[in-house]
Amino acid sequence: MTVTHDDRRDSGRIPFTFQVRERSLGGSYEEREGNLSVGGVYFAGHHPPTGAVVELRFLVPGHDHEVSAIGEVVRVSREDERFGAHIRFVEIPLDCELALARLFQGGQPGGR
Repeated sequence: MTVTHDDRRDSGRIPFTFQVRERSLGGSYEEREGNLSVGGVYFAGHHPPTGAVVELRFLVPGHDHEVSAIGEVVRVSREDERFGAHIRFVEIPLDCELALARLFQGGQPGGR
């Protein structure tokens, strides 16, 4: 797994796949590819998010259960025919946040 850094961010990012749904619309989760950081996620799609809040589900390597988090859309960018959604976590379980921090610090994901 390769962690990349960007001058605009305090932490690295890794390529990741998420399950996402817009909170205001409900319905089914859709798989999105993007990247994960300690503070949030980025993913691209053919349509921009219509609401300000999304629900996310994903697995953190070394964590024993699926993470359910709430994210706030902080920015939407345009990349050719796709839209990029920049999401900041606003609700994430503490144990999951700690697992992400360990992952990005290069420690053992499971904390062992």
